[in-house]
Amino acid sequence: MKRRLLSISTLYPAPPRPGFGRFVARQMETLAARGDWEVTVINPIGLPPPPLRAMGRYASLAAIPALETGGPLPVHHPHFLLVPGLSGRFNPWAIARAVLPLARRLHAQTPFDLVDAQFFYPDGPAAARVAQGLGLPYAIKARGSDIHLWGGRPAALAQMRSAAVSAAAVLSVSGALAGDMEALGIVPPGGITVHYTGLDHARFQPIPRAEARQRLTDLPGLVLRPADRLAVSVGALLPIKGQALAIRALTSLPSDIQLALAGTGPDEAALRTLAASLGIASRVHFLGSVNHETLPLLLSAADVMVLPSEREGLANAWIEALACGAPLIIPDVGGAREVLDQPAAGRLAARSPEAIAAAITELLAAPPPQAEVAAAARRFSWDANAAALAAIYERAAAGR
Repeated sequence: MKRRLLSISTLYPAPPRPGFGRFVARQMETLAARGDWEVTVINPIGLPPPPLRAMGRYASLAAIPALETGGPLPVHHPHFLLVPGLSGRFNPWAIARAVLPLARRLHAQTPFDLVDAQFFYPDGPAAARVAQGLGLPYAIKARGSDIHLWGGRPAALAQMRSAAVSAAAVLSVSGALAGDMEALGIVPPGGITVHYTGLDHARFQPIPRAEARQRLTDLPGLVLRPADRLAVSVGALLPIKGQALAIRALTSLPSDIQLALAGTGPDEAALRTLAASLGIASRVHFLGSVNHETLPLLLSAADVMVLPSEREGLANAWIEALACGAPLIIPDVGGAREVLDQPAAGRLAARSPEAIAAAITELLAAPPPQAEVAAAARRFSWDANAAALAAIYERAAAGR
């Protein structure tokens, strides 16, 4: 019997931001493609009070259609009231208030079997309210910052603990994150199922490094000399991602080592200023948002992938880099040790320029073959991800 899932996710692709939460979309699309679960997605859009909605990025968000049906899954985009910087503790309530009437209409048309939340906060407490309103079981997944950021805020932590108590399933993207959740008292020991991310192996696979670099010649912002060695950092340009540490590490590395930053964000101006002040602006390449077609080329062209994040659950960028043959240099955060389980996969490095430079030097002195690096990502796939998720959700739905 086919089950029906109502999935609530505040991160999900939409016309003005097609890369936003792409990994969530891929997970849900692959689950639906199996045939045993029919999936409907609700992606709540937070908007400030009306006078501010026509300003900046909120204007494009306000224009997102209420319903998208042209893709693999139906995706609803109800609006909820958001007060930037102030309404964090109230967002679960605002999301549930916006979603529940829609969820009731959809449930009355064709009943759902399970509600899920794709992030623990604010999605989790909101999904709990929606599921309780529909009389359904629910599941919540933790991904990293939802725990590490909001878990330090008492009001949010109390809501997460409350939502977890009645959840039919609680998932985490890594064993390390599950341990953090247990330490915060969100879920008692043994109450979390680790559910690893997936990977599109048809898209992310090693391309010989020299060939990849030749095919990257049209990528704006990246000009490499034949003898240059390339470190790539993939992630939003935010202080917590640590790109400033990677830039500072360049100052103690040979001049033929270049750093390419793939991503956008509010820290870009500060990072450009930092590179200029250190006299290495010509070695730091700002690539902006790199599309999903070009990203495997960039990662295959890289000698190493450096991401000195302050916190992560288990980053998709880690797995994608490995699959393209780029060994990782990452700190001991989240599921890093679960990913770096063999020497070819890369090195753990403390969040300091000196440690990052030392790890880069070590890897470049004896670079592992791309095929050996890629083998470290072999166990991650979207098919395996969906099969595990289907089994978890089947047990959750059957237990109501």
